[in-house]
Amino acid sequence: MSRVERLPNGLLVALEERDYPGVAFQLLVPAGAVNEPEGLLGASTLIEGWLWKGAGELDARGLAQALDTLGVRRQSGAGLEYTLFSAAFLPEVLEEVFRLYALLLTRPSFPEEALEAVKSVALQALLSQEDQPARKLFSELRRRVFRSPHGRDPLGREEDLKGAAAGELREDFGRRYTPKGAILAVAGGVSWERLQAALEPFLAWEGEEAFYSSPELSEPHRFHVERPTAQVQIGLAYPDVGPDHPGFYAARLALEVLSGGMSSRLFTEVREKRGLVYAVSAFPAGVRGQGLLMAYGGTTKERAGETLRVMLAEIERLSQGVTEEELFRAKVGLKTALVMADESVRARAGSMARDLFALGRVRPLAEIEAAIEGTTLEAVNAFLRSHPYRNPWVGLLGEVAHVS
Repeated sequence: MSRVERLPNGLLVALEERDYPGVAFQLLVPAGAVNEPEGLLGASTLIEGWLWKGAGELDARGLAQALDTLGVRRQSGAGLEYTLFSAAFLPEVLEEVFRLYALLLTRPSFPEEALEAVKSVALQALLSQEDQPARKLFSELRRRVFRSPHGRDPLGREEDLKGAAAGELREDFGRRYTPKGAILAVAGGVSWERLQAALEPFLAWEGEEAFYSSPELSEPHRFHVERPTAQVQIGLAYPDVGPDHPGFYAARLALEVLSGGMSSRLFTEVREKRGLVYAVSAFPAGVRGQGLLMAYGGTTKERAGETLRVMLAEIERLSQGVTEEELFRAKVGLKTALVMADESVRARAGSMARDLFALGRVRPLAEIEAAIEGTTLEAVNAFLRSHPYRNPWVGLLGEVAHVS
């Protein structure tokens, strides 16, 4: 079981203690594309990169060396709804690791001479989308799905990245890098008492709660992004239910039937039987407060029209129900994924953090497994009848005559 408590400064902390020779954490900071100031899109990406240029008495090299000496395997990055810091390490260095991360949050150096290099990296990441047509399409699809800032691209906007000033980024850091709304999830071989003591440096982290707008959808429509590419990218988006909805597990099992492997409906009907695509899939892509199902197909100009028609038909056909055999395979697939994730404390820390962000609580793995196993064929098919996947947003990228 997980233990969850809120520190006096507002930081929400969760621990799942395990008999395991390592520790992992994920820290979610409420600074993402959704709450960036207008005119400063991409600020979260810039701030996250700039943070690593030094903190307290350490410059960029000193900070990196200190963490490497402790054996910390780490990642970080700014996303749509939050900025994420994750790390895995041995329990004996817990206190020093947390001291360094607290230093990063409470005493960042933000050296002005390093900002241009940070901007250069961010601009390269943004411009690299031009060489990733599927990524480009889904960035545009999300922008069109949402009326709210949830349609923004975390990579930002070129003119905003170039024009961001050091002073306004520091001010934005102070406003959005706050413990109120932040989540720290820890899993592995450490006790609650030891974790509490190790978190003392985080108590110096202060700030007011960051603002989040509610997600708002546009009306479904179709669009085409003209690109001189050899292939055509197809993207679909459907409103869906989130993890707080009573039909959530029915929806996830239906998605597994649709796109859960080489025997799934999309793979079988679109690729195996007709040979229309080189890649096809469907996946959840929601935000807090709004579920979303997206689907992707990569094909040729000549096959684009038929590919789109077959994808639309297969996804809509879910409303007719799934079979007992399909549901059995879907349950095995989801439970296998759950077991595999359970073997990694890093994955568990991530799922704990996401649960707290989306639901305000941590779901025990046994609860998730029981919910999957306990979802009946009747429940799945009743959900699909009452929540048919129809009338999606449709986007195409490439050289096609029109979107029909």
